[in-house]
Amino acid sequence: MAEVTGSALVARALKNEGVEVIFYLMGGPISPLVGESEALGIKSVYVRHEQTAAMAAHAYARATGKTGVCAATAGPGALNALTGIANATADACPVVCLGGSGALGEMLTGGFQEMDQTPVFKSMTKLAFQATITARLPEYLSVAFREAQDGCKGAVYVDLPGDVLDAKVDEAKVLFPSKYRYTSRPLGNPGDVQKAIEILAKASKPVVVTGSGVLWSEASEELRRFVDATGMPFYTTPQGRGVIPEDHTLFFGAARSQAFREADAVLVVGTRANSMLFNFRAPRWNADAKFINVNIDGRAFGHNRAVDVGILGDAKMVLGQLTDAAKGAIKPTRYSQWAEQLRATDAARLERMDKVLSSSQTPIHPLRLCKELREVMRRDAIVVVDGNEILSFARHSIPSYYPRHRLNAGPHGVMGIGVPFGIGAQVAHPDKQVVVISGDGSFGWNGMDMDTAIRFKLPIKVVISNNAGFTAESAYSRVGRQLGWVRYDKMFGAIGAHAEWVEEPDEIRPALERAFKAEGPAIVNVKTDPKAAAGSAVGL
Repeated sequence: MAEVTGSALVARALKNEGVEVIFYLMGGPISPLVGESEALGIKSVYVRHEQTAAMAAHAYARATGKTGVCAATAGPGALNALTGIANATADACPVVCLGGSGALGEMLTGGFQEMDQTPVFKSMTKLAFQATITARLPEYLSVAFREAQDGCKGAVYVDLPGDVLDAKVDEAKVLFPSKYRYTSRPLGNPGDVQKAIEILAKASKPVVVTGSGVLWSEASEELRRFVDATGMPFYTTPQGRGVIPEDHTLFFGAARSQAFREADAVLVVGTRANSMLFNFRAPRWNADAKFINVNIDGRAFGHNRAVDVGILGDAKMVLGQLTDAAKGAIKPTRYSQWAEQLRATDAARLERMDKVLSSSQTPIHPLRLCKELREVMRRDAIVVVDGNEILSFARHSIPSYYPRHRLNAGPHGVMGIGVPFGIGAQVAHPDKQVVVISGDGSFGWNGMDMDTAIRFKLPIKVVISNNAGFTAESAYSRVGRQLGWVRYDKMFGAIGAHAEWVEEPDEIRPALERAFKAEGPAIVNVKTDPKAAAGSAVGL
């Protein structure tokens, strides 16, 4: 057979894995790899910064359930991707990062962009390793994809030295792995399932709390069946929103704090005890509550909070087991009084917030912006939220209705994910409406990749809550806060985006409607109140 390059072998391995798109920024070691991938029909999206490539791959994975793939060139290129890769790992999201690196044959010579990159990535990924033998490149890639998707998902880094990619080998001597990944759905131990139902049946104020594990398990329908069968109020992590439509009769978003504080039994499915859920500790949670934890990863049990029952298994399967076990043991009306208490709190807080949602003040209150946006965008829009104050305002006021339709930074709280996530989501779903809600400070990190959206005709709609700085004036310290009302609309309108500047409340909706009608990417830059701080404004 013919001789082939290492780059061609990597491309074929990606094709065999079913990869449909690579996000990258060109550079010596990896450009031939991308070219070979394009020749096999894999789409490539070249961006303006490697951090964007990693973040777009993250969002693509979130929006599709597949493994996202990004590629970065040697030295500073690979390091630029590090923040996005670390964020994907923290978010338990499967991403494979292909990092070009200096030639092995020039190691320790001070070669161009020579850097020992693999150790840098080791603490930021599930697995990081260097590929050293050209003929084994397909094997290396099979390991990377298996590790990214297995169990608790995460990012994997594969270091690809330039001379390993450029070398040629006899294709007949190359092993292309097949059937190397099997997706299993383990059931929970029946005895543990029964113990869980016994705890819930005795409880008077239980809640269900779910995370992205329910999404990766594709267990939305099973979760809804359990909630409907038991009448149990439910909440999700920010990353898991939309797993059940948030206009469901047992979702009380504005009563979240009360529910956590008073719950006497908590069923945790597919999420971890981290900062997103206050580590499940008092005083945000009832110190005496019984905790039941369902997870594919046993390391989640007892982390930060003692667990009364740990059910090791796939969320989809275990939720089915719990629903079956609840029949006859838990009546759907058992927790009606508890649900009514939460419903009353929810309604009262939403009523208070409604006054601000309708505010006609200038500069515009961010909640007024959120109200106008939620009434203009589609119910099935994919919503990306990036920032500080606006992230909280949007969390309180803009609901989600579909799984994988709400994207945010996750537990690392990385700023600058807005445009990159929007790009990744739009590539994943070309026909979906993708809305990015961003603070002005966070937009500044990767806003230049609006150029990528323009070049690739990706119609993302970016709405900027521009409060002239990082955070609200009343939050944290004012040192280093001020940015002024930066006219991002002028910057990106000049290179091809539909762009508008809004200062008056009555101008918001017409501007949004024009942006959504525009064929390509759009920016609506809205002058909002620098003093509006999310926590104090809504009282949630």
